[in-house]
Amino acid sequence: MIDRLPQVRGRISADAPLAQHTWFRVGGPAEVLFRPADIDDLATFLSRTPRDVNVLVLGVASNLLVRDGGVAGVVVQLRRGFADVAIDGDRVIAGAGALDLNVALTARDAGLAGLEFLSGIPGTIGGALRMNAGAYGREIVDVIESAVALDRDGKRHVLTRDAMGLTYRHSDVPDDWIFVEATFKATKDDVAAIGARIEEIQTQRAETQPVRARTGGSTFANPDGDKAWRLIDEAGCRGLRIGDAQVSEKHCNFLINDGAATAADLETLGETVRDRVRAKSGIELRWEIKRIGTPR
Repeated sequence: MIDRLPQVRGRISADAPLAQHTWFRVGGPAEVLFRPADIDDLATFLSRTPRDVNVLVLGVASNLLVRDGGVAGVVVQLRRGFADVAIDGDRVIAGAGALDLNVALTARDAGLAGLEFLSGIPGTIGGALRMNAGAYGREIVDVIESAVALDRDGKRHVLTRDAMGLTYRHSDVPDDWIFVEATFKATKDDVAAIGARIEEIQTQRAETQPVRARTGGSTFANPDGDKAWRLIDEAGCRGLRIGDAQVSEKHCNFLINDGAATAADLETLGETVRDRVRAKSGIELRWEIKRIGTPR
């Protein structure tokens, strides 16, 4: 595979372990892992890579389950060159590899409000754009002004908020486009007041979510008019285990790796939860965690 790929300025490696990059700490290797040096490096790579080669993008894998058989093709991981955050008046411009928390803190330091909710989302901007991430009453759609994405041919697209088609935990942007940058609109406010709101979010998150466990964030999207955690609890799944995979006792819309769980254990546990919720309430929970790769 690697011999079929173009020359790059970034780092590229074959049979690269992915488990160490995921919050669950499970999963098989990537056939090829590519960390582009910058947007131009990524664009050139995409334009010259054969179209039959599967290409997937990876952030910090906070909301991702990599199956035990690994991922065929190329996994692109956006790190340096994609993590800058800049201020332009009342706008915040962030690379897709920037941590959501860092964007919130940079906005705070500039006295710009409206992005505090990002401090409660454990991921990167690219993933947040892809799924219209939200927390504590706000979503990406509420603050995004525009985004830049590269298509499978490496062509650059500047997308307005309306063009992105953002709905609850969903974007209409083609799955094979890779977000590389976003511009957010913010409002002026007192730095201390913004900081206090971020602290409140951080405290609430620590009190209600298993933030110190090996987890993957919210497992299922909330159905219309209800909460996934309530349905899971009602179905008797709080604390449910399969091997070392467990439904969190603290927040039952979180799965945790409580030791030596495999990706198969975690996915089977998630499907068991879905089956029990369906039997109890008739509601079909939708996975919010993205699952990639093949079983072992």
